[in-house]
Amino acid sequence: MADERKNDDDPWRAQLTPEEYRICREKGTERAFTGRYWNEQRPGAYLCKCCAKPLFDADTKFDAGCGWPSFYAPLEKSAIKEIMDLSHGMVRTEVTCRHCGCHLGHVFPDGPQPTGERYCINSASIVHEQDQPEGK
Repeated sequence: MADERKNDDDPWRAQLTPEEYRICREKGTERAFTGRYWNEQRPGAYLCKCCAKPLFDADTKFDAGCGWPSFYAPLEKSAIKEIMDLSHGMVRTEVTCRHCGCHLGHVFPDGPQPTGERYCINSASIVHEQDQPEGK
C-alpha cells in the first residue's frame, strides 16, 4: 500500500519542492513570518499551488499579525473544502483545495467583518496570479 501511495504522489513530488510537498501534500505548516506571501500587498488572485485554481483575492487579505497570509473569505466557498482537524491535541478546521486536495491551512472564527473568519494559509500552498508561470 505504501508503494502504491508513493507512485500516486510521484507527479506531486516532481512538481513541488520538498518543502512545498511537505506542506501541500503531507499537511505541514511553514514557520510564521517566513512564507513568501505573509506580507504581500499586490492586488490580484491567489491560486492553488498544485492545480492553479483561484482560491482567494487580495481584496479579502488582511494583516492578522500571525505571520501567515490571512483572508476573511475565499473567492468562492465552493473552491475550498473544510475538514475537522483533531491533530496535535487541538480542534481546528483544516482548509484544502476542493479540486486537488492541496492542504492550504486552517480557518478560525477570529477574523474581521464581514465574515468574522480568518483563513490562515501557508504561502507554500498558494501562488499569486502574477507569479504563476505561463501555461499553467
